[in-house]
Amino acid sequence: MAIPVRVGRHTSQVPLRSPFLTVHGNVMYDVYYQSNVDTPYVEKDVYQHTVQTFLDITIRNQYPLRVAFSTNMGNSSLFRNVTGLNLRYTNRDFKNMLMNNARHWDAGRLHQLQQLQLLRDSLELRANEISRLKYKLQAPSGLQQVIEAKERALYASARDSLAKLPSYAMENVNLSQHWPPKDNWQKPEYSKADTALQKLTAERKAAAEQLDSLQKEFARFDKLYQQKKKQFGANNERLMDVLAQSRNNKELSDNLHAMNLPDTVLPKGYKQLLAIRSIGLGRTMVDYSELTAKDISILGVQAEYNPSYYVAFATGMVDYRFRNFIVNENRSRQYLNLIRVGAGMREGNNLIFTWYTGKKQLYNYNTDTTGAGPQSAPDYRIMGISLEGKWQLNKHNYLVGEIAKSSLPYYARAADKESAMGSVFQFGNRSNEAYSIKSFSFIPATGTSVNAMYKKMGANFQSFSLYTTGSSQSAWSLRVDQPLFNKQLTLSGSIRQNDFTSLYQNVDYHTSTIFKSIQATLRVRRWPVVSVGYSPSSQLMKLSDDRYTENLFYTLVGSVSHFYQCRGIMMNTVLSYTRFYNKQTDSNFVYFNSKNILLNHTVFLGRFTLNGALSAAANQDYALYGADGNIQFKVNQWLETGGGVKYNKQTVYNLEQLGYTGNVRVNVPRLGEIALMGDKGFIPGANKQLVPNNTGRLTYTRIF
Repeated sequence: MAIPVRVGRHTSQVPLRSPFLTVHGNVMYDVYYQSNVDTPYVEKDVYQHTVQTFLDITIRNQYPLRVAFSTNMGNSSLFRNVTGLNLRYTNRDFKNMLMNNARHWDAGRLHQLQQLQLLRDSLELRANEISRLKYKLQAPSGLQQVIEAKERALYASARDSLAKLPSYAMENVNLSQHWPPKDNWQKPEYSKADTALQKLTAERKAAAEQLDSLQKEFARFDKLYQQKKKQFGANNERLMDVLAQSRNNKELSDNLHAMNLPDTVLPKGYKQLLAIRSIGLGRTMVDYSELTAKDISILGVQAEYNPSYYVAFATGMVDYRFRNFIVNENRSRQYLNLIRVGAGMREGNNLIFTWYTGKKQLYNYNTDTTGAGPQSAPDYRIMGISLEGKWQLNKHNYLVGEIAKSSLPYYARAADKESAMGSVFQFGNRSNEAYSIKSFSFIPATGTSVNAMYKKMGANFQSFSLYTTGSSQSAWSLRVDQPLFNKQLTLSGSIRQNDFTSLYQNVDYHTSTIFKSIQATLRVRRWPVVSVGYSPSSQLMKLSDDRYTENLFYTLVGSVSHFYQCRGIMMNTVLSYTRFYNKQTDSNFVYFNSKNILLNHTVFLGRFTLNGALSAAANQDYALYGADGNIQFKVNQWLETGGGVKYNKQTVYNLEQLGYTGNVRVNVPRLGEIALMGDKGFIPGANKQLVPNNTGRLTYTRIF
């Protein structure tokens, strides 16, 4: 027996009103204490306070912004108190928001889904009518009505025939002699019963024909519904593909416009927002080109706009704070102003002209024009122009070339009393020119990546990417990355010559040494991860109040790490080896031409985490051995505590030292997390011996 089935109807929901501002992020306060500061600087009882917050702000759930604030304060004479605030918008965040909206696409507002709803309603009506007719034709009560009608018709026919026989007595009942009676089908009793049977038969025949018609119509509508539904899903998938695979912002904007999407996915002004590559206000990074301004921190504003043409600008105070512990209190104020205009998309072919100016202190010490000592008030203003072009050879290969010309340094134009702008347009003077070319290639068949760079800078060339002047410099580098064995083994190798720029290098720095580095990483499922690398390293040393030197040496690093399960217990083991190939003048303690090995093992036992480590460091003068162990215990969801001990033994001096560490973390609902740490350890001191160092840290974190 068929049972009527009612298909549930779609209930459209009224969308909730979006809040004007949605804010997520975190805030953190940290105070760090050191009884001794590590070498090569010596200070005691140093406190550092840090307050920072990162906020992700969304306006109307459509326009994303990021806010970052940090301030560092302390009592150290080496560390500068620094405060920074940054408000930033990038089209990368905007595209991520579009991607999120696409995943949660409110399809109930689309015209396409309205058509689906109409088809679905039609299907529901036909499905209900089909079920009703099937029930009517197949129900036992309907079949019983047919049987009873046939019986009544047969009984009435027999009765009418018997009544017309000549002798209707029992002794003369011989139906074979009087059958069939003449004109008996026209008698009243049978005619009445036969009419009821014919009516019931006609009704059932009409119902069967209607059922057949409805079933054919239902099949046709269902096919159309499935096609529309598939088309709707394809549109959603196409939107995700457009967001992920568009080559640049203009192509993405055009593709989105062609899809005729609703405001829930595409907010107003989306074309302009996609064209704005970035806007930064406050402490922000300027990263434009190799020969003008690359990775420069400023306190000001910068913006990039690239719909089909390109416009960018930056202005602000320059702050080389990536090494903020190096402070020259007599340094002059430095600022940067830069404008860029061009044609084309940054991700494709483009040609961009740059004009920059500002004030930048020269970090060379032989710029005196009189021979009697440094000038009392040097003119640190600089100015320059550059032309940069990118040629996209194909999807996986492109070239970037740039030429630039700057003003002469103040000491080079002092004799002629020439202005900075006038020296820029001295086209007969080639000493203030620079050239750069870079290539990027990817071979899909082998997965090979090849990056190469060459640049040459004249002795008097100046820019915010180059810290020193006074000598002609050239540099080149080549890097190759190659995955092998189905990406289980990755090889990376590079060679370079004089391609790094340091704030502390000598003005006449030049070297023909070719620096080499290579790294190999092997990742095989269920096997330990093995990594080996050989690369140059550097160490910064203070020579006087205003002079520093940077020593370069090679380092060999190898490690084996494995995360595994043993008898149902999760474990992690790491074995690492490090070798420094440096001189005694580079470091006066453990890291002088030393070999270092470390074995670390961690066991995860439910709420307990056990950790132990063994280490050894040896050089030509002595060896240092260490062992430590600690345990962490997660008491509950809001409390975690731990502690450990450490042991050091230094040969030759026969020193044995014992230290300890302890920590506790408390997570208070709606308030945040408070973490406290104390440690008694040891750092290199005078006479190549370890000295005690007590550290402590209190951290408060709130995530919202």
